Amino acid sequence: MTTEASATLPELDRIAPADGQTSTRVNLLGLTLGQMKAWFAELGEKPFRAVQTMKWLHQRRVSDFDQMTDLAKSLREKLKTLAEVRLPTVLIDQHSADGTRKFVLQLDGGNSVEMVYIPEDDRATLCVSSQVGCSLACTFCSTARQGFNRNLSTAEIIGQLFLAERLIDREVVPGRKVTNVVFMGMGEPLLNFENVVDAAEIMMEDNAYGLSKRRVTISTSGIVPAMDRLAERLPVAFAVSLHAPTDALRDVLVPINRKYPLVELMAACDRYAQVVPHGAITYEYVMLAGVNDTDAQADALIELLAPRASQAKVNLIPFNPFPQSDYKRSSRNRIEHFRQQLKAAGINTIPRKTRGDDIDAACGQLVGEVQDRARRQQRLERMGLVEVNQGVSTIRESEEGPE
Repeated sequence: MTTEASATLPELDRIAPADGQTSTRVNLLGLTLGQMKAWFAELGEKPFRAVQTMKWLHQRRVSDFDQMTDLAKSLREKLKTLAEVRLPTVLIDQHSADGTRKFVLQLDGGNSVEMVYIPEDDRATLCVSSQVGCSLACTFCSTARQGFNRNLSTAEIIGQLFLAERLIDREVVPGRKVTNVVFMGMGEPLLNFENVVDAAEIMMEDNAYGLSKRRVTISTSGIVPAMDRLAERLPVAFAVSLHAPTDALRDVLVPINRKYPLVELMAACDRYAQVVPHGAITYEYVMLAGVNDTDAQADALIELLAPRASQAKVNLIPFNPFPQSDYKRSSRNRIEHFRQQLKAAGINTIPRKTRGDDIDAACGQLVGEVQDRARRQQRLERMGLVEVNQGVSTIRESEEGPE
């Protein structure tokens, strides 16, 4: 699976840790097998040592080099000097009664992202983030309100899966707690193309997590040139954030449509469908009351998808409201009626089951709350105040104590 292009050591896996100090150590979590072998060769080590190390990291989730007992002691000493296994820090871990867990993770530099674990009877899906914030400004998206900060490194993406395998107790099958990964968290994956592709390659590496192409899904809002690159480079399962059947409406909901309109997007989808593992593309469609859920919109969606119905699956997503949102969730009856219209036209349509309602929060909303608290605390500290008792402020006492 490793290509010549992927053998270059990714620079972003050398970025500064959260304490602000510069680190010259290589974060091994971010290296594909080809990159790992190339780096080990620079150390004068044999390729099989890279394979051993990758298995220790990703299959046994061991981050302490001293515990990698089948590596020569001299190699372990080299690794302790030149490498590291640096993971995101868990800031929030919310548990739902249905087993869903939502995490807020702090990354290098103090940025935060979310990941979500969604268990089912025969599978467990991890939704990972690929960017801090997002630049695409979709009007129904909480993450878009934060703007774009930076791309995640490959190590920071893989770190989410590594942490989930460590933190989750339930095994779906022996030795495996996560069976599917979807790049549907914060950010636009195809605008972080190289790091996302490298992360997906590590997820599918037999010496790492061993997921099949059908079990790794990359989503996009419609970055057409990157879709074609992905089809050539690593044709994994694919999802498109469609959300509207006409350019007029999609220009509003998904502004990237003004650059890559539906005629270009659907042509790219048709090209990708020729290489997608199971021969079908998932079209995500968030249900917004009175906006894109009418009978007329269903008819327009049928007209758009009918020529490619055998290669399409529509996922109807109940909108998850967030503060300052101008949209409302479509009713269950409206979602079901919309589904029946598409089904009658021969289009495979599935309403997304709502999960984690008791920890209900739109994607990016928890991170936004964390950032708001951090900014508020900084303002209070500049004013000589300290926040206590959930928002009540008091005068900060000096280190010598009150006068």
